[in-house]
Amino acid sequence: MANLLKHLAVFSLFLPLAFGASAATVNSQYIAGTHYEVLESPVRTSDPKRIEVTEVFWYGCSHCFSFEPMVSTWASQLPEDVNFVRSPAIWHKSMELHARAYYTAKALKVLDPVHQAIFEAMNLKKNKLSSKEAIGKVFVAQGVDLDKFNKTFDSFGVVSATKQADARQRSYHVTGTPEMVVNGKYRINAKMAGGQGGMLKVADYLIELERKSQALAP
Repeated sequence: MANLLKHLAVFSLFLPLAFGASAATVNSQYIAGTHYEVLESPVRTSDPKRIEVTEVFWYGCSHCFSFEPMVSTWASQLPEDVNFVRSPAIWHKSMELHARAYYTAKALKVLDPVHQAIFEAMNLKKNKLSSKEAIGKVFVAQGVDLDKFNKTFDSFGVVSATKQADARQRSYHVTGTPEMVVNGKYRINAKMAGGQGGMLKVADYLIELERKSQALAP
């Protein structure tokens, strides 16, 4: 009996070490510089009271097209303290047109159908949508009045939102699409995260990291 108690006592000494090692493994599952990048200068988010997750995308990107249903499902299940937003990438003139198309659809409150229609036009139908007129046809096919489309597309609000998206992606130091940025602090791409599904897992990890950080803040 004495030997049994002695063995139990020794075993109990190692339990905290075992659990501590397990916790350390979980906490270091994703490593800065390996699975995600920490931005040198944090970028201001739209709502400081919530954890913001931004997807940087381009309608002409086939990887973004395949990622769209995955990220949409993921975003629909996020808790209330997380705010998911999209930000179109802009590297040349045609991408600026596509960014304006995104913000036009948002302003006209037809984002869901038009967002998908533009993705399909560029990736399935191989339509480059390289002019306002070509983009307008997509909107009209979704029931939008052409005059209303033209006025909104050229409006100050849409042009301003497009310029802000351009400035934002530069601050994010985006290198491709799709990429994700968590709370203006952490940038994730598929190569670092091990695929598109990995991007969402790393985003989940960073959301929790931010949540704990905010809970500890004075």
